[in-house]
Amino acid sequence: MKRNISKIELGLATLIALILIVALPALNASGAVSNFTINLWGKYLCYGLLAISVDLLWGYTGLLSLGQSLFFSLGGYMLGMNLMLMIGKDGQYYKSGNNPNLLPDFMVFLGHTFLPSFWRPFYSFPVAVLMVIAVPGLLALIFGFFGFRSRIKGVYFSILTQALTYAAYIFLLQNDVTMGGNNGFTDFKRILGYNLREPATQRGLYIATALLLVAVYVFARWLTTTKFGLVQRAIRDSETRVLFSGYAAANYKLFIFVVAGIIAALGGALYVPQVGIINPSELATDKSLEAVVWCAVGGRGTIVGPIIGAIGVNALKSWATTKYPDYWLIILGVLFILIVLFMPKGIVGLPAQLRGLLKKKPAPPETAPVAPNVEPANAKS
Repeated sequence: MKRNISKIELGLATLIALILIVALPALNASGAVSNFTINLWGKYLCYGLLAISVDLLWGYTGLLSLGQSLFFSLGGYMLGMNLMLMIGKDGQYYKSGNNPNLLPDFMVFLGHTFLPSFWRPFYSFPVAVLMVIAVPGLLALIFGFFGFRSRIKGVYFSILTQALTYAAYIFLLQNDVTMGGNNGFTDFKRILGYNLREPATQRGLYIATALLLVAVYVFARWLTTTKFGLVQRAIRDSETRVLFSGYAAANYKLFIFVVAGIIAALGGALYVPQVGIINPSELATDKSLEAVVWCAVGGRGTIVGPIIGAIGVNALKSWATTKYPDYWLIILGVLFILIVLFMPKGIVGLPAQLRGLLKKKPAPPETAPVAPNVEPANAKS
C-alpha cells in the first residue's frame, strides 16, 4: 500500500533541490556567494542528513535515539583516518625532520614510531568509504539486535543509546587508542589529491553533500510510502497490535536502526573535510539532543521537516553564538519548549494548524427572529 505524493510536494522538492545543487554553487563560482557561506551551508546539509536519520527512528518508528551523533562521528572518524594519512610530507613534524615514517602528527607527539596495523588499510580512499558504511552499520546491527530482541523500548532505549554514545566518547578520549585523543583529527590537507583549501574543492564537497541529501530524501520518502513505512507507523502508534497482527516488529526496528545509522555516518563523513576537524566533542550529550530539537522544530514524521529544522536551528545558532554566545543554550531550550507547547507539528505542520484554528473560530451568534406584531381578529378599532 502506497501513499500518493502530491504534485505540490514534488514540485517544491524539485525546486529546492535545483537551488541547492545548481544555483548556490553557480553563485559561489561567480563570486555572488562567498566561500564561507558555501562552506557553512555544506555543514548545514550534513546536519540535515543526521536529522533525517533521527526522524526515521523517532518520527516514523517511535524510537527516540539519543545516539545518532555516535554514528555521525564514526563516519567522520573513518574518513578522517584517510585524510590524516594523506597529510604526508606536509605535516609539521616531518618538516622539522622528526617524522621520517610520515606518521600523523599526533602520533609523533605521543611518541609512536610506527603506524598501527589497523590504520594501514585507510591509505586507500575506497576502503575508507567502505568503513564509513561498514563500521557504523555493524555497530548498529549488533546493538540493535540485542536491544530489540530484549524488547527494550521507550525511555530505556533512549538511555541505552545515550550510554553507548558516552562510552564511545570516553573510549575516543584515550590517547592509547591512537584516534587523536581529546584533539581528534585536524589540519587536513588533501582529499583524493585535491587541496582542501581551494574554493573549487570545497564547492565540490558541497555539491556532493547536496546530491547525497537529495538522494537520501528521495529514498526515505519512498521507504515511508511503502508497506514497510505503514508498518513503521503502526509500530510507533501501537507495537502490541503489530505483534498480534503477526509482524516481527523487532526485525523492522533493527532494519531501520541500521539504515538510520548509515545515513548519519554518511553525513559525518562529508562533514569532516568541510569543517576540517573531528574530535570526541561531537559525541557530547548536547549534540544528540540538538538533533532531536531539529526534528521537533521542523516537524517530525515528515522527512522534509527535520531538514528545515536542521538548517534553521543551525543558522540561528551561528547568529546567536556570534551576538549572544552566553545565551545560546537558553535560546535553544526556550525554542524547544515553545515548539512543544504551541507548534507540536513543527514548522511543516504550521499551515495545517493555522487552518484548523480558523475553522474552529466561533461563528457570530444569530439573533432570534422577532415575531410580527399582528392584532387579534376580534380586536376593535
